[in-house]
Amino acid sequence: MPRYRRGFDVDEAHAWLSRRDRRLGTWMKRLGPIQAQPGWAKTFDPVDALARAILFQQLSGKAASTIVGRVETAIGSTRLHADTLARIDDPGLRVCGVSGNKALALRDLARREAAGEIPDLRRMSVMDHDAIIDALVPIRGIGRWTVEMMLMFRLGRPDILPVDDLGIRKGAQRVDKAEQMPTPKELLARGERWGPFRTYASLYLWRIADFTVDPKATTNRSQG
Repeated sequence: MPRYRRGFDVDEAHAWLSRRDRRLGTWMKRLGPIQAQPGWAKTFDPVDALARAILFQQLSGKAASTIVGRVETAIGSTRLHADTLARIDDPGLRVCGVSGNKALALRDLARREAAGEIPDLRRMSVMDHDAIIDALVPIRGIGRWTVEMMLMFRLGRPDILPVDDLGIRKGAQRVDKAEQMPTPKELLARGERWGPFRTYASLYLWRIADFTVDPKATTNRSQG
């Protein structure tokens, strides 16, 4: 059974993409190299990370951090898990600022964790990225994009292309000087030439989408 290491050789990815795609390579030269992501070297707990992803959805970082802090105080722990979340009832979550839908998502996550349905890091190390996506998207409130962000920034999987992401699509449009953003299906086909380093290409596409003479104008990572 293959074991997947966290992270990849960004120098190898840079050289590969520069050769494979002249248009993207021109932008890469313009923007300079992108270094390995710091999250690749840090251990993390998938259940806790998913719980935090649920709480952060559709909120500013500041507002979400405030709510997370309230939940941590209420449960007496910085670890969001089935056992710790059981210390607070749904009215208590609402007092913390957690919406009804997010409370349902947290309860579903906790139930699935207790049932052994959420793979830990050790299990993930022998699962390909499609298997991880299939294991996690059934969780209420967790979509494919959320799992793809974990795969890219936490697990360091090298070949992830979030085709539904608005910033990725905008970046691809700018690379190809197209009149319209590619559809997810079109982007999936366009990205074939970037394999096996579609994650590294994606990091550039976000930067390309954000590239502007106005430093205040940026494109958020979103499903668009």
